[in-house]
Amino acid sequence: MCTVTYLPLEAGFILTHNRDEAPARSPQHISSAQIAGNTLFFPRDTKAGGTWIIAARDGRTACLLNGAFVKHQHLPPYRRSRGLILLDFFEWSDSEHFFAQYDLDHIEPFTLLVFQFGRVTEFRWDGTSRCRMDLPPEQPHFWCSATLYPAPVQALREQVFRNWLESHRLPDGPSSMSSARRLPSSIFKLHLTGSVGDPENDYVMNRSGRVCTVSVTQVVQQNGALRMRYFDLLEGKQNIRRSRRQLPKTVC
Repeated sequence: MCTVTYLPLEAGFILTHNRDEAPARSPQHISSAQIAGNTLFFPRDTKAGGTWIIAARDGRTACLLNGAFVKHQHLPPYRRSRGLILLDFFEWSDSEHFFAQYDLDHIEPFTLLVFQFGRVTEFRWDGTSRCRMDLPPEQPHFWCSATLYPAPVQALREQVFRNWLESHRLPDGPSSMSSARRLPSSIFKLHLTGSVGDPENDYVMNRSGRVCTVSVTQVVQQNGALRMRYFDLLEGKQNIRRSRRQLPKTVC
């Protein structure tokens, strides 16, 4: 899994994530949990209990893709599910400490993306080494899983996103607010319809029913407001959660 796009907004961002997985592991709604005093919203994997995308009331959003740079050899047993690692991340108050110190021994390769207003961080674990990179938060970004999509296919899929960008000017000021309001729906539609002319590699993909795109999740963080939209493609059901940013407690 998966396909991820990031769009910057004035005072926020839009993150949209397609999950490619075995159909039996797809939930139908958004869960919530309290971790380290923070409220988290996420769809929960029905098999391992983890997740692939989390939006938190403290302003952070994170998502995970299987694999790092290239398709790796699957060598179970692994010590911990990658979806649980995403929940573990929110137990750490300092992201830098997590990237440097979290025990990754016997963990399958993954890519972890962390988003906050004014910051986009990409962290990859290839099974032996860590690679952390800060990306320009004012620019759009695209990712897809190395385990499902080889580099040439990744390039084709990203070009679909770049073509969409050319016809959808991103908002650059107050005069563009009406455009900003339309962007979440427009990029969500791209995640449902984006095509490279091959059903096995389209944005909503299907590989003989063994692996397919089971859901689309979108997080909009802007001006302290959070909205998570989850669309279960298997059942055609939608779930939406909204919240305001959780501010740190002050001590008098």
